[in-house]
Amino acid sequence: MRIYLPSTVTELRAATLAPRLAHAVTPALRAALPDEDDEGLEYAAQLLAADDSLDLLAEDTAAPRRRLVVAADVPESDVEPVPAGEEHAPSLVRLTAAVAWEAVACAHVDEAAAGPEVEAALAEDEAAIDTLAERDLLWYDVSELAGLAGPSPR
Repeated sequence: MRIYLPSTVTELRAATLAPRLAHAVTPALRAALPDEDDEGLEYAAQLLAADDSLDLLAEDTAAPRRRLVVAADVPESDVEPVPAGEEHAPSLVRLTAAVAWEAVACAHVDEAAAGPEVEAALAEDEAAIDTLAERDLLWYDVSELAGLAGPSPR
């Protein structure tokens, strides 16, 4: 199952990606966007994960001000639905096991020039939030992530 994990550049140095809330193409997302094909649904899940990466950036003040989404392929048994009673994005799932870097397909990252917009969005600037929503994330192959992260203990 392909999942989209909100992350930060700092986390690219970790040995594994810890369990957390993530996004995926779920039945609820398909129902919410019935006219989208699989590619459009995957893009929607990725964008929702990018929004959630802002929350991680708010907590990790040392991380570069760039949204980051890690796309990984994990066993369906490592993913749980989020209970229906909670208000959340229709793509939200709970990852219950750590993800090894071998399971990572790629990452999607803001270009460095987005830093001021990310900082403004973290300060709840609505114009910056809207601008980020229009900004495409850059695609990085898994082999390029170590260079993006800098020195790593892996």
